[in-house]
Amino acid sequence: MSDALQAYAIAHSTIQPTLDDVAREAEAMGDISVMQMAPEQGALTTLLVRALGATNALEIGSFTGYGTISIAAGLPSQGRLIACELDEDYAETIRRNVDRAGLGDRVEVRVGPALDTLRAISEENHFDFAFIDADKPTYPDYYEETIRLLRPGGLVMVDNVFRNGQVIDPSFDDDSTAATRVLNDRIAADDRVQAAMIGVADGITLALKL
Repeated sequence: MSDALQAYAIAHSTIQPTLDDVAREAEAMGDISVMQMAPEQGALTTLLVRALGATNALEIGSFTGYGTISIAAGLPSQGRLIACELDEDYAETIRRNVDRAGLGDRVEVRVGPALDTLRAISEENHFDFAFIDADKPTYPDYYEETIRLLRPGGLVMVDNVFRNGQVIDPSFDDDSTAATRVLNDRIAADDRVQAAMIGVADGITLALKL
């Protein structure tokens, strides 16, 4: 998608208030800002969470809270989002940003390795929506824990499944790209889910637990 077409898509999507401020804050951080969710993906995320009627959600990797706000905005007032974030400084930024968005009462930020956080949750078949966007080598493990925690009919969104096109380029064999390929193939063959990989942002996979 060209920059002009992306801008057109964003202009014709419902973007949550305060997200422009969150985006500018991330951009000021330099190259690391590429970790942030794309605006059109944020709009899609809020829409999907609301369409599911989700009340319990998980986020694996939160950065500065753009995705956190996008998920929480789709939840009802009594909804609950557990946001897993490794870095304490980012966690404080997330809390500040969700409070600024008026969504702090829906979000609990849990700091530490996300896999440990997920494995400590005993509420199997409980969550309605999950978003995976953390360290890529651990993607397959995150997916398995997410499937355990999702209810039947729950939806997982996996980000960066294209890896800027590297997943179909055999010259790339780094750990992140290799793990992404493993997970992409696993989801495609997984009879526990119905899946669709779509060309939004850097590629996302939507997998509905059967």
